[in-house]
Amino acid sequence: MAPGTGKRTAKKTAKKSSARSKRGASSTDVKPTLVLLVRHGKTPTTGKVLPGRAKNLHLAPEGIKQAERAAERIAALGEGKVAAVYASPMERTQETAAPIAKALKLRVRTHKGLIEADFGQWTGRKLTELNKLPEWKTVQQYPSGFRFPGGESFAEMQTRMVDTIHELVAKHPGETIVCTSHADTIKAAAASALGTHLDQFQRIVIGQCSITAILYTPGGPIVLGVNSTGDDLSTLVPS
Repeated sequence: MAPGTGKRTAKKTAKKSSARSKRGASSTDVKPTLVLLVRHGKTPTTGKVLPGRAKNLHLAPEGIKQAERAAERIAALGEGKVAAVYASPMERTQETAAPIAKALKLRVRTHKGLIEADFGQWTGRKLTELNKLPEWKTVQQYPSGFRFPGGESFAEMQTRMVDTIHELVAKHPGETIVCTSHADTIKAAAASALGTHLDQFQRIVIGQCSITAILYTPGGPIVLGVNSTGDDLSTLVPS
């Protein structure tokens, strides 16, 4: 062995070991991110039709009041506690997010990944008509095997929504963010966080302007609350 070779080899080994140690530390030191998923408020068609991505659907007066109440609940967490407010591109989610952002002195950031499922040819149809179709049973009992005619599948919707949340979590380590979205997308995200199969996601209820709180940690998501409509959000902490 040439003079000095052993020392150089030892130094290289030490550097590699140090680099591996730093990489390991960085992955375990990532702080958890709290995501508050808020469903939009009531609209004139809520419970009557399947609006999907149809444009020009705004909040009803009751929906505006629901959004203002959600804003009060989230703002009660304290000034500076929420880092960002995101919303799907639809008018009803934008209008729900607006008072929340105002109360927090933030702006609404639009993210298309939070958008409602694409219901294709079912968009705008009455629910009383749809629930008479033989396919409706599949929607309720076997959603993982269903695709809306000319639209999106439930599996695609869930993957899109979960990927979007993970993207936003990566942007906001150790922070709290609000994501205003839709009933089915939030149900799908909650089911994923709970480790529940998509075929059981219809058992989850997401009411108008309810808040679903999920803490995303390096070890996996922790569901702190689902469909919360009146609780003090400060009590939603890991046990």
